[in-house]
Amino acid sequence: MDTAKLTPAGVLTAEELGVVHLIGVGGVGMSGLARLLLTRGVRVTGSELREWPALASLRALGGVVHMSHTVANLDGVDTVVYSTAIPDDHLELAEARRRGLRVLHRSEALAAAMTGRQTIAVAGTHGKTTTTSMVTLIFQHAGADPSFVIGGEISTPGANAHHGSGDLFVAEADESDRSFLLYRPHVAIVTNIEADHLNTYGDLATLEAAFVEFGELVDVDGFVVACADDPGARRLTEALRARGRVVHTYGLSPDADLRVSELVSTADGARYLAELDGQPLGGFAIRVPGAHMALNSAAAVLTALRLGVPAGSVVEALASFPGVRRRFERKGVAGGVRVYDEYAYHPTAMTAAMRTLREVAGAGRLLVVFQPYRVYRTRELHEEIAKALSLADEAIVMEVFGPGEKRLPGDGGAALAASVALPSDRKVFVDAWVDVAGEVVRRARPGDVVVTMGAPPISMLGDELLVALSGGAAG
Repeated sequence: MDTAKLTPAGVLTAEELGVVHLIGVGGVGMSGLARLLLTRGVRVTGSELREWPALASLRALGGVVHMSHTVANLDGVDTVVYSTAIPDDHLELAEARRRGLRVLHRSEALAAAMTGRQTIAVAGTHGKTTTTSMVTLIFQHAGADPSFVIGGEISTPGANAHHGSGDLFVAEADESDRSFLLYRPHVAIVTNIEADHLNTYGDLATLEAAFVEFGELVDVDGFVVACADDPGARRLTEALRARGRVVHTYGLSPDADLRVSELVSTADGARYLAELDGQPLGGFAIRVPGAHMALNSAAAVLTALRLGVPAGSVVEALASFPGVRRRFERKGVAGGVRVYDEYAYHPTAMTAAMRTLREVAGAGRLLVVFQPYRVYRTRELHEEIAKALSLADEAIVMEVFGPGEKRLPGDGGAALAASVALPSDRKVFVDAWVDVAGEVVRRARPGDVVVTMGAPPISMLGDELLVALSGGAAG
């Protein structure tokens, strides 16, 4: 994406967009933008081909959802919004351009909504959604009522976006297509930088250069928050400080500004001690397991403290954090089997999730149902993904979810399953969605943990597994 040709924050406001139509309004990113605009009082329509869970709430807020893609959907519309997933020859997108309507990428519309607000933008290869959610909750707890757009739903109250009355705007910033370069944040948080989205950047050096550019877009009186433990984020810190930018760091590293110590993770959550600039802050605890989740919370803690939120308020907010859907989300228990859903698809995030889930499993076994996300990523990180899946006791691998991508020989889920370092009777490739639940029922037994992991569609599988496990004898 050539962001130089797009409209950055500060040029348009949401109200100037008029009636807004979103193509593919049901996905997490687009539905979040639609919710934000609706709660702001902007008239919104959208089109979809399937009944996504978010659509009911959008209708309740006054949104109009067309369950088809037709040119008639654009009647009375002023601005049409598309995402990177929408091809240039899409019927509605092509018609919008033919009519001379304002056409904006999702990131441009989100940037318009940021205009006039003090933005906290959260970027990084992993942890964006959880960190954005934690930052939002902390400021809500402090009474700031921020606007927010998150690439997932906070489990309570279950919303992924909101127009708040305060000056703050908290947003997840997507680096995958360079769209995070349209934002003009007051605070930029970078959780980590690893090789991903190389279909956009080509190599890690180009990706890291984009993060440096992102950091330089921060207000002159703002700052960057970066993880001191991550090599990529550390290189970013050094590059920005050399350019005179203010960077505050967090992590287990001895030189971190917010230093985390005595970090303990159990099945019930994680806790740690922290000190800021050498001064003890006391203990922090979250109800979500995983050391990586604790470090995400440290990013939120550091940001809030630097913006003046009292430490006591931060502690209370994190203690009440309910988690984010698809991030260690416990779907339920059936037949003595615990079912979780986890969004991780990059091997680093997968490895962290699998290790934490093994803690949760205790004496039970860990079974993973994995749907790879994107052909290019599965190809480039094939060995690393297989290694992460090998941490399970049993692995069920589905076909790659890669809309619009072409699979070459060796790119698919079958090849990935074959590379998982488990005995042949403890791993399987299942091509047909309808056969997955039966395979889980055949393999699982009471006391086990089953996790559905990977691409967005697999999030719908957890409920199917609970029904199947409760209706038949597992094992």
